[in-house]
Amino acid sequence: MKTMNRFAVGTVTVAILLGLGLSACGNMSTREKDAAIGAAAGAVTGNVISGGSTAGTVGGAIVGGVIGDQVGKDKR
Repeated sequence: MKTMNRFAVGTVTVAILLGLGLSACGNMSTREKDAAIGAAAGAVTGNVISGGSTAGTVGGAIVGGVIGDQVGKDKR
């Protein structure tokens, strides 16, 4: 039961911190915003898939950021 509680607390903490970080994105370009949103979504997804490991969270953030950057590149 302790593992599940740590997992839930870790996931919620990561989501809150990423949300607060994204609130400062007022003067970013569309591509930069898409990369930041992708990194946030990737970090949460990586954290959930890996069971709360730091490596999974960081890996997810990197992959999500790259995908978001490429999606933002096509927008005008």
